[in-house]
Amino acid sequence: MSIPSSIFREYDIRGIYEKELNEQSVKLIGYYLGQKIGGAKVVSIGYDARSHSPILRDYLTSGLNAAGCKVLDMGMVATPVNYFSNYIDFDDKDSHKISTDASIMITGSHNPSEYNGFKMTVDKSPFFGEAIYALGDEIIANQDKVIADNTAKIDIDVKTPYINYMVEQFSHLKNFPKKIVIDGGNGVADTVITDIFDALNFTYTGLYLEPDGTFPNHHPDPSVEENLVDVKAALAKEGDIAFAYDGDADRIAVLTHKYNIKGDQMALLYAMKMENPTVIGEVKCSQVMYDELERRGAKAIMYKTGHSNLKVKMKETGADLACEVSGHIFFKHRYFGYDDAIYATLRMLELIQDGVDLDAELDALPQVFSTEELKVETTEEEKFLIIDKVKELLKNPPADFPVIVNIIDVDGVRINFEKGWGLVRASNTTPVLVTRFESTDEALAKEYEEKVNALIRQAKGLL
Repeated sequence: MSIPSSIFREYDIRGIYEKELNEQSVKLIGYYLGQKIGGAKVVSIGYDARSHSPILRDYLTSGLNAAGCKVLDMGMVATPVNYFSNYIDFDDKDSHKISTDASIMITGSHNPSEYNGFKMTVDKSPFFGEAIYALGDEIIANQDKVIADNTAKIDIDVKTPYINYMVEQFSHLKNFPKKIVIDGGNGVADTVITDIFDALNFTYTGLYLEPDGTFPNHHPDPSVEENLVDVKAALAKEGDIAFAYDGDADRIAVLTHKYNIKGDQMALLYAMKMENPTVIGEVKCSQVMYDELERRGAKAIMYKTGHSNLKVKMKETGADLACEVSGHIFFKHRYFGYDDAIYATLRMLELIQDGVDLDAELDALPQVFSTEELKVETTEEEKFLIIDKVKELLKNPPADFPVIVNIIDVDGVRINFEKGWGLVRASNTTPVLVTRFESTDEALAKEYEEKVNALIRQAKGLL
């Protein structure tokens, strides 16, 4: 069976277990990635709760060993714990200090249970984009190469230093007085989170904390409202604040009795306690976030969607914070610059302890009407071509098209109108166009949606 190029995505490698991610493809991923990392380097591996994750770990380890790498195995961990392994030293079997040159997280994130994938960090930076595509080309060109079994590895403990780090950094939250509700979605958040909460003597209720890669209670995607029904019910019954996590614990939902706080709103809250911060948002973030940050004296930067893109842009600009609407929150301020839902939880509790009234802060923001992410089905081949056609059509839009103030094309096309904006971008992970619309007037938001969708239909017709 040939290896499909579609598993090599913008931010990661992702596919269906056995059908696409199997012994041959994953051994080759380990081998050629090991070569790109640089041969005799140290690579730490962690994996999520899916039943096939340890199997893929063994295949990947064989490939890395064939490339001459030394493999460290941290077992089942959350993705941010995997990232954390890049910033600490470990003891090898001879009690020599060893540090990692790269880390690989085996995770299907919030995808259905038959999926899995790899999130890769090399020299503390994401391995993504053109680097992944080039890796894919090399693997496909050599897909008949045979890699022998070799699962030699050194077991390491990353969870304990991660837990200790969090408890030390947030010792001032000990005996936090509010009642907390957390929903792990049967992902890997509770490979560490309740140990941290217990050490800090928090009062909390936990839902679906047992890691189970079949996700028996609900899909582990906290950006989808229907997955928050149970945590909202528990919050209403016995909590003051609630948090929900995706399958690998790098995305968060924050819930009060009044609000489901989106990632861009979280960024506004977190930035309150930073002095003149630089904050990066993606193209789907509300204009309210950008305007409000600038009004408060912060520097706001709009950039491409995608955790890898935002990490690279943070390093380039020296930004303090970055966010995605979906709940990826990246702290460089007092942290390492990667997305960590567990760290974001503790920073939100810190705001509450410091006297920030989350509901009152959100109540005070200008009211806008926003759509959720709306998806337009297309094909992998056509999605970027449609975006190009939309850009062409916008140079001479229809007579009844809303007045355009300006256009931002850093990622797809974001059209700023007089009282709002519309976005069309090609998903980097699925064969869809993603659209979103926002206005200070509910009827206008709907009009923007209708007019932009008509333009998309026209663009598709021109292909």
